[in-house]
Amino acid sequence: MAGVGQLHLGTPFLPSASIRGRSSGGGGSRRLTTRIQAKIREIFMPALSSTMTEGKIVSWVRAEGDKLSKGESVVVVESDKADMDVETFYDGYLAAIMVEEGDVAAVGSAIALLAETEDEIPLAKSQASSSSSPAASPRAAETPVPPSPSETAPEAVSSPPPSPKSSQAAVSSTHPASESGRRIVATPYAKKLAKDLKVELGSVAGSGPMGRIVAKDVEAAAAVAAAAAPVSSVPPKSISDSAAVKAPASPAIQLGTVVPFTTMQGAVSKNMVESLSVPTFRVGYTITTDALDSLYKKIKSKGVTMTALLAKATALALTKHPVVNSSCRDGKSFTYNSSINIAVAVAIDGGLITPVLQDADKVDIYSLSRKWKELVDKARAKQLQPHEYNNGTFTLSNLGMFGVDRFDAILPPGTGAIMAVGASQPSVVATKDGRIGVKSQMQVNVTADHRVIYGADLAAFLQTLAKIIEDPKELTL
Repeated sequence: MAGVGQLHLGTPFLPSASIRGRSSGGGGSRRLTTRIQAKIREIFMPALSSTMTEGKIVSWVRAEGDKLSKGESVVVVESDKADMDVETFYDGYLAAIMVEEGDVAAVGSAIALLAETEDEIPLAKSQASSSSSPAASPRAAETPVPPSPSETAPEAVSSPPPSPKSSQAAVSSTHPASESGRRIVATPYAKKLAKDLKVELGSVAGSGPMGRIVAKDVEAAAAVAAAAAPVSSVPPKSISDSAAVKAPASPAIQLGTVVPFTTMQGAVSKNMVESLSVPTFRVGYTITTDALDSLYKKIKSKGVTMTALLAKATALALTKHPVVNSSCRDGKSFTYNSSINIAVAVAIDGGLITPVLQDADKVDIYSLSRKWKELVDKARAKQLQPHEYNNGTFTLSNLGMFGVDRFDAILPPGTGAIMAVGASQPSVVATKDGRIGVKSQMQVNVTADHRVIYGADLAAFLQTLAKIIEDPKELTL
């Protein structure tokens, strides 16, 4: 399944065996034999990232009673980083859904039951009804679902205690998210948008993974239906791309309401608080970009992006200053990372994620640009795999396309440094011969972990970076 996050999950048998005694011979001793009456497995909520403690059910891809094959997607789960399709590890029947769409379950708790045969479905439903596991919390049922960001997610299965809502669903053969028995798979934001724009999801063709309906599909359908004021369908903006500065149009905010964090917003909040425990400092530098701008104009038609150029320049500078690419996690030691993986901040609806350009120092600029475009597309579709966003060794954050000339970035936990890039703007400067001239310059500010990286380290790194950017022929080698 290309472009779709997949996770195989082993599920243990529920204790549903009976023990019967048999006589061995006339007056012989009795011996016990165990006979399994049914094979009913719990499907658990998996840990889709190292920081995930709970996950939200975005949508059930299959309905109760459906026959499943090993490796088939069953449910889409929103983790703290992305949406992922979860696969079953066994053949069988989806007997009972225990956590409904929009509800939350703790990692390791059960969200559904899988029966080996169709005859065992009633027993599984009975067990689901009597389950008392407190894993699910119906957040979405209590408050409107805000635009929820998530990039690619593997599937996860588990069985939390069913709420009255899920008990009712177990009795019906048609899942609530279906129309006339046909499954309608859409992201939470797409569903909310469809309701606000009065668009029937059954008439919308999904462009997401496995035909999932995403926000832009709903917006497009609304624009066609209302041949008047079209709905803005500007995609989520990469913080380091200059193309979509505007966020997608969203329904009016209800002032005075309290809105709970999405899973991703909760993760961002946790990381930001954690970063306060790291002693950081900042160093700024002014870099002339005339040569880089000229190079970009020459090779832009070949698919090269400015983000890739900045990432490549940064990576090449880091090869000469490995301490700036290092990281300290335990406060007692630090690691000289063996790879230079440049994470670039990308803003998506309701959150932030950092796709990673791995081995950026070794990949040519054209391949790096293609990879970046692929990562951005996957981030917008919430289809990034964990290894594509959680192994960065140095981070870039660019607000230049918004006209921001300088800013400070917060250091992501577990990394040594992050560089904030401002806009390149014409500046009046003095030339070497004492004359006045105009050059394009940008401000960069690096925030670093002072336990590992010192001021002289950053100053030397920034000098090297400036030389590469001001004479960028090395970027296309």
